[in-house]
Amino acid sequence: MADKNVLIIGGGVAGLSAAVELANLGIHVELVEKSNFLGGRAIGYACKAIENTCVKCGACMVEEKLQSAVSHSNIKILTGSQVQNISKNHRFTASIQQEPLVIDREKCTNCGLCLDQCPIDRAILQGFSKNNHPFYAVNKERCLYFKDQSCTICKDECPETAIDLEKKASEHTIEADAVLIATGFQPFNPKDKPYGYGRFKNVVTGLELERMLKQSGRVKKPSGNKLLQKIAFIQCVGSRDVKLNHLWCSKVCCGSALRMARLIKERQPETEITFFYMDVQTFGKDFEQFYKEVQENIRMIRAIPGDFYEMDDQRLKVNFVDNPTHETIEEIFDLVVLYVGINPIEDIGTLSRMFKIGPDEFGFLKTDDKGISVSKTGVFTAGTVQGPMSISETIAGAGSAVWKILKYFGE
Repeated sequence: MADKNVLIIGGGVAGLSAAVELANLGIHVELVEKSNFLGGRAIGYACKAIENTCVKCGACMVEEKLQSAVSHSNIKILTGSQVQNISKNHRFTASIQQEPLVIDREKCTNCGLCLDQCPIDRAILQGFSKNNHPFYAVNKERCLYFKDQSCTICKDECPETAIDLEKKASEHTIEADAVLIATGFQPFNPKDKPYGYGRFKNVVTGLELERMLKQSGRVKKPSGNKLLQKIAFIQCVGSRDVKLNHLWCSKVCCGSALRMARLIKERQPETEITFFYMDVQTFGKDFEQFYKEVQENIRMIRAIPGDFYEMDDQRLKVNFVDNPTHETIEEIFDLVVLYVGINPIEDIGTLSRMFKIGPDEFGFLKTDDKGISVSKTGVFTAGTVQGPMSISETIAGAGSAVWKILKYFGE
């Protein structure tokens, strides 16, 4: 099938996994990723192994897929790119818009000087994997040059002259025999929930905690970079919520949060961790033993806190109802971690119209009972664009989509 070409939209776990499998079969792959970095959200996940014992969180598999994809000769990658429109005669023809590649990947040595010298927070973005090259990208929404051309420090200080702030956007046309949509998910934004996210520095999401641990190996207070005495984990933020009409369970939050809590307790035994939940979603064949071990070191409270207040020292006062006594309890924490739900991506409607795949009742791309796209026209889906799933489930689903693509080519 060396004459076949597959367009993959999305460079997260599902897209990378499918790309590698197809490329290994001799099929050429064009992978289009919206962001500046490959790996999706999961590339920021920390390994949660305890004493070098794997707990099957899946973080290492993301890195492996990314490394294989960027080095494969049958895979062409376009980052900072989006499909503008697509048509089909005998083959698909897609128009791709690519943002300016401000940092030249051939010249950049990943020295990090642009990040160190930039005066504006988050104007230079940093990746989470050295397999993403370049490891840095200019954030046009924050960069002063793209605002009023008042700053060129990154360009001036770059020793390799790898930064060209005047670089223009480019357009590409891709022809493909099949299309795989693997655009992932959107984390629920908890800013309108009563937890103070976005207002209180010491309220973070689970994804932000993952990135913190991956980068530094330890968890500290965002407000003062000090080690923590008490952490509160709060589950089901934005999922299983009738008021939001988010009736689905995000499936992976319990496993991710409990593994994270146990890892923090292992590395920072002086830290007290409280786990607030509605109920705990089981995961893995060793769940019962794992859960028993967790309960020995993590305080489990079956309640969701209601009111949050920030104190003068930026610690957080949390109120919750104790179920056995029905009393309202007030407790103070250094850090509150919100495990937010998996939501459909914001532009799911655009994809739905473009590829004529209707979203399901929850807004994810509609699939049949086998988890494959309803479309019979050479368009397939994989990963969390279909709905909540773990990393291992995502990789398995990508393999299933590859098999369907091969069957489609055979037909």
